[in-house]
Amino acid sequence: MPRLRIATLSDVPRLQRLVEQSVRTLSEGYYSPSQVESALRYVFGPDTRLIADETYYVIEDAGELAAAGGWSRRLTLYGGDQAKGTDDPLLDPAADPARIRAFFVHPSWARRGLGRRLFERCREAAVAAGFAALELMATLPGVPLYRTLGFTAAGPTVAELPDGELLPMVRMSRPLP
Repeated sequence: MPRLRIATLSDVPRLQRLVEQSVRTLSEGYYSPSQVESALRYVFGPDTRLIADETYYVIEDAGELAAAGGWSRRLTLYGGDQAKGTDDPLLDPAADPARIRAFFVHPSWARRGLGRRLFERCREAAVAAGFAALELMATLPGVPLYRTLGFTAAGPTVAELPDGELLPMVRMSRPLP
């Protein structure tokens, strides 16, 4: 059984490789190659603030990263370090939904329950922190997973990336019990 643990800063190089493999392979049929490369350059990548907050997890098997994902009590909805500013204030659990963030699965581990396993850990932690709802920005390949996890679409959106590429995504949410 692959082991789930809190990510550390020493995982960042391996996380970068996992993100690239996941996005390049699992986005086929959803995004064009130029959208994928632009998203990897400007949006997708490790978020070291999640790691510092100890709200980001990895699943590893035989020393290899099979999946990663986390949650956040901060305002940022999506994006790695390259996509964020310096200010990322804390959310109010009484008024704001927690964020589900940066889920990536190695293609050889896709559709084997690792995303659900990461989500359950994140959901439990968000409930323990006092949050009553969750929110995320899903990539198109992630929408089916999040629907099965009880999320509903609040609506599609398109991010315009610095090089002019357009990246369709879907804002989703769900209540917590």
